[in-house]
Amino acid sequence: HKKVCFSPANAQIVHSGAACNVKDDNMSERIYTIKEGDTLVLQCIVKGHPRPQVRWTKTAGSASDKFQETSIYNETLRIEGIQRVQGGRYYCKADNGVGVAAIKSIRVDVQYLDIPVLTVHQTISDVRGSYYQEKTVFLRCTVNSNPPARFIWKRGDMLIEQSKDNGVDIYEPLYTQVHMYSSQTLCQVWSRSLLSALTFPFQPCPPMIRLSVNDTVVVDPGQDVRITCEVTAGFPLPIVTWSRYPGPLPLSAQVRGESLILRAVTPADAGFYNCTAVNNVGNPARKNVNLVVRTMSNLTFQITPDSNKDSETIQMGRDLKLSCHVDATPQDKVNYTWYKNGAPVFNSDSLILLRSDPDMAPGTSSLEIVDMKFRDLATYSCMASFSGSTVRELRVDVNISQNSVSPPVLTVPPGRQAVSVREGGNAELVCLVVDGKPRPPILWSRTEKDLLMPSGKPTVETPDGRLRLKNVSRDMMGAYRCQTAPYNGLNIKRREAQVQLNVQYPPILDPVFQDVRSRNYQMVTLRCTILRSNPPRLTDIRWFRNGDFIRMPMPDLKETPELKFKLEPTNNGSYECRVSNTEGTSACTFNVSAQPYNAEFYFDTPNPVRILKGNNYSYNLQWTQKEPDATDRIIGYWINVRKNKQNLLSKQIDLKGKTPEKGVLMSYAVSDLKIPLSYEVRLAPITTYSTGDYVSRIIQYSERESLLKSSIFVCNHVCGFEDERICGFSQDRSDIFDWTRQNHLTQNPKRSANTGPDTDRSGTKEGYYMYIEASRPRTQGDKALLLSPLFNITSSKGPKGRVPYCVSFYYHMKGKHIGTLNVYLRVRSIASVDRAMWTKSGHQGPDWKKAFFDVTPSGPFQIVFEGIRGSGFEGDIAIDDVSITRGECKQQNTVHSSAHCSLSLKAWVIYFRNVEKLQRHCVIIKDLDKKRR
Repeated sequence: HKKVCFSPANAQIVHSGAACNVKDDNMSERIYTIKEGDTLVLQCIVKGHPRPQVRWTKTAGSASDKFQETSIYNETLRIEGIQRVQGGRYYCKADNGVGVAAIKSIRVDVQYLDIPVLTVHQTISDVRGSYYQEKTVFLRCTVNSNPPARFIWKRGDMLIEQSKDNGVDIYEPLYTQVHMYSSQTLCQVWSRSLLSALTFPFQPCPPMIRLSVNDTVVVDPGQDVRITCEVTAGFPLPIVTWSRYPGPLPLSAQVRGESLILRAVTPADAGFYNCTAVNNVGNPARKNVNLVVRTMSNLTFQITPDSNKDSETIQMGRDLKLSCHVDATPQDKVNYTWYKNGAPVFNSDSLILLRSDPDMAPGTSSLEIVDMKFRDLATYSCMASFSGSTVRELRVDVNISQNSVSPPVLTVPPGRQAVSVREGGNAELVCLVVDGKPRPPILWSRTEKDLLMPSGKPTVETPDGRLRLKNVSRDMMGAYRCQTAPYNGLNIKRREAQVQLNVQYPPILDPVFQDVRSRNYQMVTLRCTILRSNPPRLTDIRWFRNGDFIRMPMPDLKETPELKFKLEPTNNGSYECRVSNTEGTSACTFNVSAQPYNAEFYFDTPNPVRILKGNNYSYNLQWTQKEPDATDRIIGYWINVRKNKQNLLSKQIDLKGKTPEKGVLMSYAVSDLKIPLSYEVRLAPITTYSTGDYVSRIIQYSERESLLKSSIFVCNHVCGFEDERICGFSQDRSDIFDWTRQNHLTQNPKRSANTGPDTDRSGTKEGYYMYIEASRPRTQGDKALLLSPLFNITSSKGPKGRVPYCVSFYYHMKGKHIGTLNVYLRVRSIASVDRAMWTKSGHQGPDWKKAFFDVTPSGPFQIVFEGIRGSGFEGDIAIDDVSITRGECKQQNTVHSSAHCSLSLKAWVIYFRNVEKLQRHCVIIKDLDKKRR
């Protein structure tokens, strides 16, 4: 056992993608630049136990800015097609509840260059004298870019420079003043590796347009509409576009040249249609058309008794007003016509028509009856229509007599003031108008402020006063207000009433489920808390074990239900407390056992892998025990190793009398594993009475840089491309195509058998390698470049000069169309320089062959593998087991797929003293030089 002090997390951000530039690590802040539209990949590598949770956040500017995006919980943040607004500072926060969370940041700078816009503005010096001979033209070239763009001006192919060209003045960075217009002018803009250009003929004339219709067009539904936007002037020829606000153009819209055609318009097609003409000379020309589609619906009326007398009934000798309103578009184009007993009504001393009643909602027409007489008792009709329109007219009739008009009386039927319903059922709230003519509709609303009706609206209209609610939930419970509507009846003080909705539901309990662990022969207490219940009075409380009723005295229904008992091996199981009221039964469930909690695997980065001889590896499995003191003493663990659901190892790990402690790291070496296969490992704790549940994880061989330094030996890992991250190698963005990672199992079954390797260098079907695919669409001369990680040399010189490095690899070049494999040394300095170090062309046989050479870089360096496609498709080139080792190459050394070392004589002494320690990290080369021995 190994006791460790766990740190919460050590976070580190790595990135991949199409980066233009990454600032050095010694800068105060890392800046990652990427082109707009590329894929951004940020990975947060964390350490810590328990395994930290990772959260990504982003700010647009400084660290003091508020977070602007939703957190992303994943170790890898991937943004496809990144946009300029997504630039900013990204934070990776790793937290596992132990100590202080670890936070790392990186600033992402998104570079972009839009198409430049060249506009022309002209001034006339003297219209009467020299209009055609003298005019000054201003060319303005603008562009959105990051970083800021640079501009150059050309006339044709000739560069225009300040003070070196007659008739042209350049005002950096945007304007050019030109006194002549006999050629073409070119504006070129570039921003680092981004370049764009725009050519403009130099005879400018701004666009002018006119519409074939008025600014507002009113049509009936179903009609066709054609709007033409005629270009009357402009050179170059303006481009006409149509748009709509709000929303896009209708799906049925057709744009034919300068015309917009709408077929069989509907009310949904109404809106503002915009015509825009642009030729980059002066300002764009714009015209707007407001399309209005006639509609008419919901005709209502009101009867208002003499308001001056505060009356709620119609009386002879008093005034009376009839009002009529229709919801229409356009509202101001509605025509109202009034009739009395079928005859048109005209203004008189006793009948006054109001086209728009100022006391009512806009668009309301009223008929006032002054000093009402018996002759005024009649049937009045209001008709709403559009002149000359095909929209159907609407009509409402109101009978005014001593028996036909009376105030309403609103009441709730006896026993319906409070309605009780079980949750999930249906309810009906009733509020009736038992008297009153005409009988108005009823409006329902919630009495509590800001609460909406179940439909999501503030009010709901019911013609018969019955509000029907379906699938009632507890949040619908409360008081509901019913009141008479001020329309389709007397316009008087509203009548109101209330109905209480009571929703009944079974008890709500806590916990719904709880896992209870305890030592055997200890007292256990189970408690089921009642949070809410409607009705609150309980009818029954019962306890069950494994579905069987536990006989016990009836518990007090007013107290929290509890069950206490001594845990024994015979009474482990599922306990359930069932609590009931008149509406149903709910349950608290407890899983009670002396079974130990699960083991918790220790995840770290990189994975703890030990390389063995041959093609084997061992894995140092590490874990801690969750709450080891909660149950009986843990005496060991069952471990099970499986591959493809077949058991390869099943044994008991004996703790030899030691007891797991909280926070103590335990380990077990799983050996005889094959590179690069992955395995499932299952682990379960064992106590005197029981065995815990198995937890599983996948272990796999993961290539990594594991450089171990001392004064006497250096050990380096070989990259066999077994990991998807290919040991930090990357594809060069400047090449024609990419290298491909593949093994025997992922090969195309229809591939050509006359080129490319069957397996990797070690001969295993699961082993991977990198190759170039020579089939179509590849053509002769296409290049693919694979870059090694950057080796950041801190000291470029040793005691005898520059430190040498040995580069070795295996290559496979089989096929009659094999091209060329080149290997370069790329040294990073002010400018990167590639130096050819190794090359091979043509067919080299069916086997893997080894190559190696020495390099002495003067600073940080990379190794570049360049594959060049030959004359045909039988030209696949592959590489595998790439090694970059400090020190000169030794021709007698053999590169293994695991690791290799070079040792001094002094190292042998330490080796024999510490054989076990050295064998953890490297394979000792058997055939050492005689002088070294």
